[in-house]
Amino acid sequence: MKQAKIPSDKEFKRFLAIISTERHAERNRMAVMLSYLAGLRVGEIASLKISDVLDSQGQVRDQIRLRPEQTKGNQHRVVFVSKKLQKELDAYLSSIDLDIDVGLSRPLLMTQKRRAFTANTLCQLFMQLYRQAGIDGASSHSGRRKFITTLAHNSVSAKVIMTLAGHRHLSTTQVYIDCNDEMMRQAVEVI
Repeated sequence: MKQAKIPSDKEFKRFLAIISTERHAERNRMAVMLSYLAGLRVGEIASLKISDVLDSQGQVRDQIRLRPEQTKGNQHRVVFVSKKLQKELDAYLSSIDLDIDVGLSRPLLMTQKRRAFTANTLCQLFMQLYRQAGIDGASSHSGRRKFITTLAHNSVSAKVIMTLAGHRHLSTTQVYIDCNDEMMRQAVEVI
């Protein structure tokens, strides 16, 4: 099976620029950032409730605790929220009409019909956005691949990457790591 393309930095900037012009720009950007900055699967993103990312005092959590029913492997896992992702979550949450007392149980991302996304409908949204940006071969898995590849190329230990990705086997994680000519050129310069 062909791997999802990881957009170049230039393509990613264009992708975000396209998203910013769309209806539901904040929501769509949030979906993309959860993929790129946390490595979440599209089904995990679709399953998030506001209470998963926001505490009862209205503060963005530094960890998202995924319940077994939210994950591909039916395993509880912790997703660490970087400072970049915290800023993205703050910006998104301030853009939506949210009543802290009753709104914490609602889906984080909602469709035009004010319902929770399914993994399939969110996957279709990603495909539509990449198509509009003219990025062939990218999919809802592109952000996850970028997240894992970035960690690997920044010398994060394989065990840490595997755990952050929610994989049980290192061989699964290795499939996600992208390698291109520029990366190999930089690698040999280390010697």
